Amino acid sequence: MSKLKGKVAVVTGASKGIGAAIAKALAAEGASVIVNYASSKAGAEKVVAAITAAGGKAVAVGGDVSKAAEAQAIIAAAIKNYGRLDILVNNSGVYEFAPLEAVTEDSFHRMFNINVLGLLLVSQAAAKHLGAGGSIINIGSGVSRITPPSSAVYTATKGAVDAITGVLARELGPKKIRVNSINPGVVETEGTHTGGFIGSDFEKGIVAQTPLGRTGQPADIAPVAVFLASDDSAWLTGEQLLASGGLR
Repeated sequence: MSKLKGKVAVVTGASKGIGAAIAKALAAEGASVIVNYASSKAGAEKVVAAITAAGGKAVAVGGDVSKAAEAQAIIAAAIKNYGRLDILVNNSGVYEFAPLEAVTEDSFHRMFNINVLGLLLVSQAAAKHLGAGGSIINIGSGVSRITPPSSAVYTATKGAVDAITGVLARELGPKKIRVNSINPGVVETEGTHTGGFIGSDFEKGIVAQTPLGRTGQPADIAPVAVFLASDDSAWLTGEQLLASGGLR
């Protein structure tokens, strides 16, 4: 499999969950991958080990996407290690569900700094190196459409990702750089287990509303990222692909 042979990708927040699955999938198709992490170096190195064991190329690179200098350093690592950049997956994100009365300044700024500002800063750094045929893939969320209760701030950040995807598609289109987003439904990851979503009444309610009748897996999302990174989607930009088993 070599849809991405010779390409170089950066995947932010790739030490676990959806990001890790995407990093492995891109590498399996021939891309050399920068596996970014914010705090879990061990997790990122585990992803790199899995990629290299399968014959792929990857390097773990730490960095907080919400800080401009670190965002630039993540992209610089791709150029230093592999000499180019073709694909950026903006996967870094945090979430917290809380009712209106529990919203705080700290939680607001934390989510917007990582989910929105971080996406912009890494995209800004990447755009200087992406050439014609480059692909930026933002990881949004189905929450921007289903707007569940107690998710005002998180849903607002993902609504912003939807909007930014459209804006950057128009802004970078003249450079032949494509910008699309994947908006997953609930996906079983370390994070959704830790957050108490898996096995909860919330999950049961979501599954009941999902036409395909189950919670998503990282392996459901990764092939969509490969599609958006490859020439198979060369005529797509500004799109939001709802990867949710039909939940909307």
